[in-house]
Amino acid sequence: MSSIAQRKDLYVGTDKHRWWKEAVVYQIYPASFLDSNGDGWGDVPGITQKLDYLKDLGVDVIWVSPIYKSPQADMGYDIADYEDIDPSYGTLADVDNLIKEIKKRGMKLVMDLVVNHTSEEHAWFLDSRSSKESSKRDWYIWKPAKYDANGNRQPPNNWAQILGEANSAWTWDEKTQEYYLSLFTPEQPDLNWENPAVREAVHDVLRFWLDRGVSGFRMDVINLISKVQTFPDAEVIVKNNKYQPGDKFYANGPRLHEWLKELRRDVLSKYDTLTVGEMPFVRDEDEVIKVVGAESEELNMIFAFDLVDIDNVPGDFKFTLHNWDAGDLKRIVNRLQRLMLERDGWNALYVENHDQPRSVSRYTNDSDEFREYGAKLLCLMQTTLAGTLYVYQGEEIGMRNVPKSWGPEEYKDIESINFFKKYRDLYPNDPSKQALAAKILQRKARDSARTPMQWDASTQAGFTSGKPWMRVNDDYPTINVAAQVSNPTPSPGMLSVHAFWKRALASRKANKDVFVYGDFEMLDMKDQMIVAYKRWSKDRAFLTLLNFTGDHLIWNKMGQMRVLKWVAGNYDERELDERWKGGGDIILRPWEAVLGLLE
Repeated sequence: MSSIAQRKDLYVGTDKHRWWKEAVVYQIYPASFLDSNGDGWGDVPGITQKLDYLKDLGVDVIWVSPIYKSPQADMGYDIADYEDIDPSYGTLADVDNLIKEIKKRGMKLVMDLVVNHTSEEHAWFLDSRSSKESSKRDWYIWKPAKYDANGNRQPPNNWAQILGEANSAWTWDEKTQEYYLSLFTPEQPDLNWENPAVREAVHDVLRFWLDRGVSGFRMDVINLISKVQTFPDAEVIVKNNKYQPGDKFYANGPRLHEWLKELRRDVLSKYDTLTVGEMPFVRDEDEVIKVVGAESEELNMIFAFDLVDIDNVPGDFKFTLHNWDAGDLKRIVNRLQRLMLERDGWNALYVENHDQPRSVSRYTNDSDEFREYGAKLLCLMQTTLAGTLYVYQGEEIGMRNVPKSWGPEEYKDIESINFFKKYRDLYPNDPSKQALAAKILQRKARDSARTPMQWDASTQAGFTSGKPWMRVNDDYPTINVAAQVSNPTPSPGMLSVHAFWKRALASRKANKDVFVYGDFEMLDMKDQMIVAYKRWSKDRAFLTLLNFTGDHLIWNKMGQMRVLKWVAGNYDERELDERWKGGGDIILRPWEAVLGLLE
């Protein structure tokens, strides 16, 4: 071990240490976090009220999903004014106060930057669509129609809309008789980054917030800003769909790296920032390292989609169901961990956010019997891997997906609405198909991450004194912050999910030489049920074992490793050392997770 540790010291020397590598980032979905005025919609003062809670949990950085002025066609990801706050969230003064209070507690604020597209109500687009002669016409991507053999008007190409695959990614504008590109929804026209004036306007947006005291940005779908300028048709890979995934031509396009370097050089390099790019559709390791490599001069890290796409049918759209096992998960984790160590890049660790279903429901078993074990298992995995850790609101108490009993009318997300409409239109007289659509929604819809935060067992889970914008999950009387904070040890030897997360975050910081900067080795790659890996620095090493099944399993691959002490587990921790005293085979119970300090 020592020779490997010395080799890896090339990568983890103190000259490579950065605050953003060690930070614990907590994502807040503001509409659902805390409503301070009783209108049923979360707001900025609500976030400020909970800063002491977040500080106590172990949070260093708060990332807030968009709170800019917006018509809310896509929950704020359709921005009408980058330099103002939507009245539903508060005022600029409220944000200034939030920044002040965050800094007072030694924390930092990261904003969501959405600059692949704007709202159709943004002043730039209103000008652009006013006429073909507008000075801002080429701030967006406009194209003439095509016509089929029968003379019917068709979009410029066959790209599918990302949030509604049954629809075209192009929207017809009646007034100027052209299509504009709108990859997500018709209300979100794509900016034309080929225009230098657009890029400079984006730079000004960054400066506005950085000068106000913000410490960085999560950059929404930032790798979509450069498109192949011939806008060719996509290959037909999804049968029975008129429109096809066009990501080959708009993800990581030909000028992406040029523009990210420009952003870093002209703006970000003047500030001490955390930058994380959301980069869907990208698997090529060279492309990833071009963005996050230590010498890349682009972004600090990206959100890789490999793990959150694990249950998608390969090559198909998101709303599909694909079986996977721990072997698949191991290959993904191993590839990303080794990639960053060997090529001097950096990972962003996450299994849950506002665009994904709840992780305890997705990767483990969210039944009343096993939910807590699954939530702690995912906590132990994330807090012992290398990278900057992102925790999503409610993840720290094990919030789960909406109940199967909820009807489609409870789903508020535009993506969910479009998906269910597609099935209803395609199969109007087939109840089995509509039942399948309901099953897929319950498993994979973004709505499950957007139900209001469950603070206590009072009416509406303590989220609001009014009627919430979205229904509170039915399980809030038993799964809530107050219950877990007031009783951190609900049974002997067992921590609540919240207490487990709090301790794990403290342990990660206390052992950052191992868990943040140390080396990594995945063990027993052929095992398709148990995820086992070793983390180490020059001075110490840890073993993590995770049973990703509901069965009792035996792990007998200890080899020359010896556990000095078992330091954490998601079952009764009083039994840890006694159960495996003297080494030998390790029997893992359903969804069991353990962490051991190696000799």
